[in-house]
Amino acid sequence: MLHDQRHEKILKQLEVKHAVKVTSLAKELGISESTVRRDINELHEQGKLKRVFGGAVSLTGGRTSGETNVAQRSQINVAGKERIARYAASLIEDNDFVYIDAGTTTAKMVEYLENQKATYVTNGLMHGKRLLERGFRAYIIGGQLRPSTEASLGVMAVEAIQQYNFTKCFMGANGVDLHRGFSTPDINEAAMKSAAIKQSYQSYILADFTKFGLISPVSFAKLEDANIITDREENQQYKQHTNVTEVCK
Repeated sequence: MLHDQRHEKILKQLEVKHAVKVTSLAKELGISESTVRRDINELHEQGKLKRVFGGAVSLTGGRTSGETNVAQRSQINVAGKERIARYAASLIEDNDFVYIDAGTTTAKMVEYLENQKATYVTNGLMHGKRLLERGFRAYIIGGQLRPSTEASLGVMAVEAIQQYNFTKCFMGANGVDLHRGFSTPDINEAAMKSAAIKQSYQSYILADFTKFGLISPVSFAKLEDANIITDREENQQYKQHTNVTEVCK
């Protein structure tokens, strides 16, 4: 692959994912990791991306307004999301009353659940179906369905959430930023997430490394409002604001 073609592909990956790893790029482009590092260094010097440990992030100021659908998001950083999901599922205890947010990482969490003595509530259409198939005691929040996230939203959904007192909630986020907190592209999604966190004794945000430093249009909680479970967090400043668990294996 020619030099300019590699650069173009790296920048296109950043447009979609906002953050990329050297190892992943090497596999996708069919080149050595040393070549990827050299390309990233060149693009960094040209001011087209920001070089970070183990990869690169986009130079969009950390802001993103676009939103991919469930199928697209489910293909991003699969291994990292699996680790996060497995760890999150292990936190469920007997008699917990748990809220599980719609999302790709929380969907993986459902697959790792084992505790049959807990009760689960979700606004994710496919989450509810899978919980039922696996034999868990589960409830689904009613409301308007949003195709891009397969989630139930709206005034009715928020009012339903406000009736519950959760022991734990597990949430997704499109952006995790030191100053703007946790954010999402849609105002109705934000309202649901905010309501669930307020009704929960313990709140967890499941966010892989690609979400850090990004800001989506609507903030739904401050960093101190929830614990973070991630696969990797290179900016240690986040730990000054909230509890961050890095699940490396």
